[in-house]
Amino acid sequence: MRRRTVTLDELVDAAPRPAEQQPAHARTEFEFELPRGYVDQDGVVHKRGRMRLATARDELRPQIDLRVKENPAYLSVVLLSQVITQLGTVADVHAGVVELMYATDIAFLQDFYRRVNSEGHTRAGVSCPSCGTAFEVDLAGGRLGES
Repeated sequence: MRRRTVTLDELVDAAPRPAEQQPAHARTEFEFELPRGYVDQDGVVHKRGRMRLATARDELRPQIDLRVKENPAYLSVVLLSQVITQLGTVADVHAGVVELMYATDIAFLQDFYRRVNSEGHTRAGVSCPSCGTAFEVDLAGGRLGES
């Protein structure tokens, strides 16, 4: 078997199409609300954001990132920075932004990523502990009691 070395530039050149060029019938972005929120350098808290579906390229790109090679735990930071398309008014969501998020927000985003990419939605079936009634909740976030 022959191995081919791929550079980061080659992966960037073949980036996915912008959302406006994708078919309208396919939902490719999902809104979320972080439990705590990212606090930027000016002290502004950013909670609402959008995450797009990941491509195979998104999953492969971190494998050649030197930061991931040095520390495999950094993989989720790089991966999340690639698929978060919006976070409040932050102009550019990059690995440095994700690094500064609270651990609870990272855990939320990792679970959110898994749900939208493996199940295609952010809903989960639950049941009331008191009466046992089954219903669905949207795990994308939001305040309790809001629909």
